[in-house]
Amino acid sequence: MAKGYWVAHMDIEDVDKYKNYQQANKSPFAKFGAKFLIRGGAQDVREGVSKSRTVVIEFESLETAIACYESLGYQEAKKLRDPISNGDLVIVEGS
Repeated sequence: MAKGYWVAHMDIEDVDKYKNYQQANKSPFAKFGAKFLIRGGAQDVREGVSKSRTVVIEFESLETAIACYESLGYQEAKKLRDPISNGDLVIVEGS
């Protein structure tokens, strides 16, 4: 079965408040078996424009990745992130 991935590119405006989002997302990520492959770190943008932070999270399937995003637990955590971030997030199927 193909895995599912969240790929996010974000700019964070308030790092201290972002920590509240990180704390709040722990429970839904644990529930859905999220595995962080990339969480921030140095970037070398070679083409186009990117945000300052890249995150890649692996799930057992595309369906699980979507279910995590749509879960009440994650949506509550997302409410903490939305006012202090700007970015893009795609959920993609991969191997």
